[in-house]
Amino acid sequence: MLYINKKDYERMLEHAVRGLPNEACGLIAGTVNGDTAYVREVYLLTNIDESSEHFSMDPREQLAAVKDARTKRLEMLGNFHSHPASPSRPSEEDKRLAYDSSANYLILSLMDRDKPVLNAFLIDRDKNVTKNPIEIVEG
Repeated sequence: MLYINKKDYERMLEHAVRGLPNEACGLIAGTVNGDTAYVREVYLLTNIDESSEHFSMDPREQLAAVKDARTKRLEMLGNFHSHPASPSRPSEEDKRLAYDSSANYLILSLMDRDKPVLNAFLIDRDKNVTKNPIEIVEG
């Protein structure tokens, strides 16, 4: 289970809308208690590919995010990216590029701009996809 604060979700959504027509991306960090993870920090990064079909995170921004998370004693929980015109599920490219089987891969679909959809996924080494329940919470 993954919990994310509503304000952090709204920041991710704003970042994704601002990035249109391209995919937007970022990292998430937080704390883990057993099978439950709590997002405590969202890092909004630049999609250096400037593409509506794939993304690459700016390496300098990635490094700065990891350093900031370490300073705050947070664990890197995974990443997020938007799908401007497709559903909230991993594409074949998303699966191919999933390198960390312990990471949460969050996908925010803007296919219906009035009803964005955020899902979290785990992708194992064999590229099998499992949906990880996610809950947006107040506070």
